Amino acid sequence: MTTSSGARVSCEKRGHIMLIGIDRVAKRNAFDLELLNAFCLAYGEYERDSEARVALVFAHGEHFTAGLDLANVAASFAAGWTIPAGGCDPWGVFGGPRVSKPVVVAAQGYCYTIGIELMLASDINLCASNTRFAQMEVQRGIFPFGGATLRMHQNAGWGNAMRWLLTGDEFDAHEAYRLGLVQEVVASEDLMPRALWLAERVAAQAPLAVQATLASARQTIEQGAVAAAADLHPTVVRLMASEDAQEGVSAMLERRPGDFKGR
Repeated sequence: MTTSSGARVSCEKRGHIMLIGIDRVAKRNAFDLELLNAFCLAYGEYERDSEARVALVFAHGEHFTAGLDLANVAASFAAGWTIPAGGCDPWGVFGGPRVSKPVVVAAQGYCYTIGIELMLASDINLCASNTRFAQMEVQRGIFPFGGATLRMHQNAGWGNAMRWLLTGDEFDAHEAYRLGLVQEVVASEDLMPRALWLAERVAAQAPLAVQATLASARQTIEQGAVAAAADLHPTVVRLMASEDAQEGVSAMLERRPGDFKGR
């Protein structure tokens, strides 16, 4: 099934996977206001779809994104752009709700500024070996305001993050892997097949357990380990009462994959 959240974004359901495609190919998938809004609405559609367990974000064409279309969005951001009604915040810094389910990102070609920040806000990232990255805001008189200053040093360490944030220099896929920005680097032709395989692996697991794992890890970052630890026991009590937990035990005893329903 294929739907659309706007002219700039494609949405397609494949089983329990929601494929969200950035589609402004003529402008190297640079985010203008229309693309920003459509992308947020696609995340909202994913969040509301009870059958969608994993989102796979990719880009049509040769490039993931050339970053923000500053000429188009500058006035809106200066006036205080907000997440559109019905949307979710893919970057987790613009004040809207975040999705509660996993997001896998597959990048190729240019992955600049807001594209890097999207990956930092996502859960599992892959890129093609030809991917080029740059957080170049300081070269444009602004600074990374989509989350890179919050998250890159958590992944890469302070010095590694500042090396790229303070210069705006371009780096390659293998440096992205060293920094922890991506978990796998693959050949261009293998990017989508590998990303789909990985999304399917996540989608095959118990959805309530996957979402609880994601929520606990996020809580640790946002509220600290003490707060997250306090919620571990109540959460596992809730999960133990689920049909999926019973199915997990049966599958283990019967030596077969679990058939999880999200209940």
